[in-house]
Amino acid sequence: MGLEEAKALIKGWVCHEGAGRDRLLPLLHALQDEIGYIDDALVPAIAAALNLSRADVHGVLTFYHDYRRQPAGRHIVKLCRAESCQSRGGAAIEAAASARWGVAMGETRRDGQVTLEPVYCLGLCAIGPNALVDGRPVARIDAAALDRIAAEIAA
Repeated sequence: MGLEEAKALIKGWVCHEGAGRDRLLPLLHALQDEIGYIDDALVPAIAAALNLSRADVHGVLTFYHDYRRQPAGRHIVKLCRAESCQSRGGAAIEAAASARWGVAMGETRRDGQVTLEPVYCLGLCAIGPNALVDGRPVARIDAAALDRIAAEIAA
């Protein structure tokens, strides 16, 4: 989707849902759901549509981890960094996943196939380390689980 199409989407959304500070998070969610990320070039249009400052929009966009400012990979693997998963070997799993897929945590591989991201607790603490693979929880991540995830990503 191009910049002008995204701006039209913002205007249409505001006409339907309303404007104001309380509409910022829902608008950001709607944009991310529709486009996949929120381009920094859209910040002025979002601010104008909601009668906010660009600093307000930028602050919210950069504060929350779930908003993307770059396109994500075809597959998104989120590895838990919470204390419970870390105590069960999460750091080693993270290092192995990063090495296996050739992508650093928080980055997308050059071919756009996989994005590796941190997540801070999936609520599966007793059976960690855990991950979300394309939105699907995967528990008890070990080398064999990484092999299965890699096979899914390669398919």
